[in-house]
Amino acid sequence: MALMPKRVKHRKVQRGRIKGNASRGNKVVFGDFGLMSLEPGWLKAQTIEAGRIAAQQYVRGGGGRLYIRVFPHRSITSTPLETRMGKGKGEPEFWVATIKPGTVLYELGNVTEQQAKICFARLAHKMPFKVKMVKKRTME
Repeated sequence: MALMPKRVKHRKVQRGRIKGNASRGNKVVFGDFGLMSLEPGWLKAQTIEAGRIAAQQYVRGGGGRLYIRVFPHRSITSTPLETRMGKGKGEPEFWVATIKPGTVLYELGNVTEQQAKICFARLAHKMPFKVKMVKKRTME
């Protein structure tokens, strides 16, 4: 089942623009490797779930751990097709996470770098924007 919030303050939000780079959620924290976005965009709840299933199938059995770092808080509305103008804003259709460049979307722990590379390559095909694999920064 696709992710969505239990309750929200406002059911409908304006579209807005995605400006700047991510200042939060831009470091690998929980796992050893992460999948980072390189472009801004909306990530649908269905896409997050599809990525979770693809990664979970790959990681299962090997003892690896998957962390999902994004959540779809924003509702996207649309009016039905062939509806005349002037009847107000449409009903919420689906939920998205607003992604800025540099946001870490998924993380993997307890896997080798080669396994993480293969797993994230599978996830990259499902993402609506360019992504890259990043490693956890260690303090030297």
